[in-house]
Amino acid sequence: MFTAAATVASCAGFVLIGALQALYGPSIPSLREEFGLSPSAAGLGLSAHFIGGVAGVLLFDRRYGRTSNRAILGASYLLMALGAAGFALAPQWPVALVAAFVAGLGFGGIDYGLNQLFSIGFGHRSTAMLNILNAHFGIGAILGPALVGLVGSEHYPALFLAFALANLPLLLCLRGVRDHAPHPTDEPGAGAGVDAGTGAVRRAPVTDALRSVLAVFVALYVLHVGIEAGVGGWEPTHLETVGYGAGAAATATSVYWLMMTVGRFLAAPVALRFSAPAIITVSCAGMTVCLLLAGVPDLAPYAYAGVGLFIAPIFPTGLPWLNRAAPKARRAGAVVIAASMLGGVAAGPALGRTIEWSGVRAVPLILAAVSAVCLAATVWLARATRPHRTST
Repeated sequence: MFTAAATVASCAGFVLIGALQALYGPSIPSLREEFGLSPSAAGLGLSAHFIGGVAGVLLFDRRYGRTSNRAILGASYLLMALGAAGFALAPQWPVALVAAFVAGLGFGGIDYGLNQLFSIGFGHRSTAMLNILNAHFGIGAILGPALVGLVGSEHYPALFLAFALANLPLLLCLRGVRDHAPHPTDEPGAGAGVDAGTGAVRRAPVTDALRSVLAVFVALYVLHVGIEAGVGGWEPTHLETVGYGAGAAATATSVYWLMMTVGRFLAAPVALRFSAPAIITVSCAGMTVCLLLAGVPDLAPYAYAGVGLFIAPIFPTGLPWLNRAAPKARRAGAVVIAASMLGGVAAGPALGRTIEWSGVRAVPLILAAVSAVCLAATVWLARATRPHRTST
């Protein structure tokens, strides 16, 4: 599916989408000052980006197999560049929101497109390569706020413009991407057939059992991304509440994101030796234990770092498992990735409402309960997708 140069460029693309997503938050103070925005209005920039991301995932999925991979990825890079430049130069806030939506379209196309192609493009190494790919997203997520801190939030337009320009060289590497790739539904034994009269691919019907598998995969992705966003958003507040200083709380949160990136690099060789169900089961169990330990103030910063390490492999490791478990489901990958984005958006308000009722000190325990549901979902999926053995 990819030449060596195209693989490196794809990883660079994930650094860029990680940085783009992370640039909005640190830019909020300057956005509020420039456009006269309330905190909630300024936060709409990231919301518009995520809405565009979901639309980009669904649009890419609709064109997948009909339009060449190079054309779709190229269009996504151009949309990201156009949107980022538009956000930097927008004279009014509504224009900036439209630009954020356009950038999100490209973001979603690259996020889903490269995850989908990596999940089928490297054979038995696909899970390992997906972990490496998504680790580069974490590098970008760490790099974006660091750049804002270095140059100052008042210079956010320059950063968004630099990001827009950085997308363009990646277009030159798309010739190393195979133009068309079979979807799992097109492979022999996947339940698809060809209509003798029209020559069109005939999809096998989706069974109730397959719908159940897809529903549980969606739940797993929504909930684990909700935990990821919940820890990232509420760890500083929780640590300050239990006695840590603001600087120590911010540093601990940075370590959490760093450990998530490290965890994905570490998961790559592990994925070559162990199955996806085994890796995700251990990840969910470890995540649950660490969140319970985070309820102990003296252990909390270290426990949150452990959460980052254990949660890291879940997203990239689950995609090849999904492709193998539900080869008849044409849009399975798009649905779970879009759902994961919605989970990230919904996590903030949902967790905020729960905290209003229970108090900030309960944050790790609430998230531990959600993590336990992820563990139960993984165990169920492991049993439901286990190959049936027949005796001879």
